[in-house]
Amino acid sequence: MTKMTAREIVERAPEGWVYLLGALRTRLRTGDFGTGLALVNAIGAAAEAADHHPDLDLRYTWVDVRLVSHDVGAVSERDLRMARTIADLASQAGVALESAGLVELEFALDSPEIAKVLPFWHAIFGGDKGEDEVKNPDKKLPTLWFQRSGSAEPRQRWHPDLWVDPSEVRARIDAAIAAGGTLVSDAEAPSFWVLADPEGNRVCLCTWQDRA
Repeated sequence: MTKMTAREIVERAPEGWVYLLGALRTRLRTGDFGTGLALVNAIGAAAEAADHHPDLDLRYTWVDVRLVSHDVGAVSERDLRMARTIADLASQAGVALESAGLVELEFALDSPEIAKVLPFWHAIFGGDKGEDEVKNPDKKLPTLWFQRSGSAEPRQRWHPDLWVDPSEVRARIDAAIAAGGTLVSDAEAPSFWVLADPEGNRVCLCTWQDRA
């Protein structure tokens, strides 16, 4: 199945879905556990019929949904079809789709010795080890990825990468600056922005935009 570009995915996704870190995401605001459980069962039946299964996270007043085609390692037409099916099921149940505030988190380690330090973090975290990342297969822990840096001190080491929908970037930057932070760089915007807290600890706000 042909992989889709990020822009194609965003333009064709149903309302209420966002594209974050290689997957379609939404939150079904059920309001109570029973409604959520019934909706999960309905989604499960539809997924079995389509032989295409979303990741579901049932909570007291909401259900989080994540869609990706694992066999192609990306969002595909099947995910868009399933997103529309889930949106229809939610509508029938009187449940709203909500995308505001959904995020994905990764941690990056800037190091001049990636091959030297990566095995240690794999030993601690477990999961799947690649050339420049340690990935938790069940998504219960953030992915750790390793970015080559210089060795001159002082230097940045760990920093979080927070993936958000592009519509939320400006408000988050404004709030961070109002809280005493600084915008370190927007040279790579709209792919990512680098911000720092009052002590200089950095974070990247990342979006799907301007990426291969």
